[in-house]
Amino acid sequence: MEMKKRITEELGGRKPAEVVELLLDSCVSADGELDGLSEDFSALEVLSLCNTGLKSLSKMPSLPKLKRLELSDNALSSGLEVLVEKCPALTYLNLSGNSIKDLSAIKGLQKLPALQSLDLEEDEEDEESWREKVFELLPQICFLNGFDQDHNQAPDDDDDDEAGPHDDDDDDDEDDEDEDEGSEDEEVGLSYLMREGIQDEEDDGDYVEEEEEEEDGDEDALRGEKRKRDAEDDDDDDE
Repeated sequence: MEMKKRITEELGGRKPAEVVELLLDSCVSADGELDGLSEDFSALEVLSLCNTGLKSLSKMPSLPKLKRLELSDNALSSGLEVLVEKCPALTYLNLSGNSIKDLSAIKGLQKLPALQSLDLEEDEEDEESWREKVFELLPQICFLNGFDQDHNQAPDDDDDDEAGPHDDDDDDDEDDEDEDEGSEDEEVGLSYLMREGIQDEEDDGDYVEEEEEEEDGDEDALRGEKRKRDAEDDDDDDE
């Protein structure tokens, strides 16, 4: 399918400005040039043009939000500097499987400060030296063909998506929930202590009342014994 028709098909009735991802792999370019792609795709962040027979990027439109560009398995050999002007936000660029033999062809990418990951056809005869030269030529990149300078593998995009970006608001919400729970615990603790205090006071009051009742009972008993003795004395006097 021709590239222009494929773009129309991918739109599916949407406006170009609404498209964030556009996959045009294996469609046919017009004489090795981009065809049907315009600046109207202003929101485009992902563009895949693998195996489309591209020989030149001279007709690349301005795509200011484009972050990921797949150009593998084409016939590109030069002219990459156009990406600096047209796609300044690029973070990932795949050029593997092209006709780039001389590293001078990628020198223009130095002016892409956001570029972090690059895929490029390796020099199999001297791979280690080749990697060192690429990292020296493009000091802004972190990963070359999926690995950093220490041969550590780049994280998978799927893992990043599943993890999601770190949201400070979520942390704040969790902290607020913890504080609310702590406040509730404190309130419950205070309520418990207050109830215990009231109960202790009531128990103390009951104990005082019991003591007073006991004292009143003792006094009544003493008065009764005294009356009894007085009565006995009166009986003796009568005799």
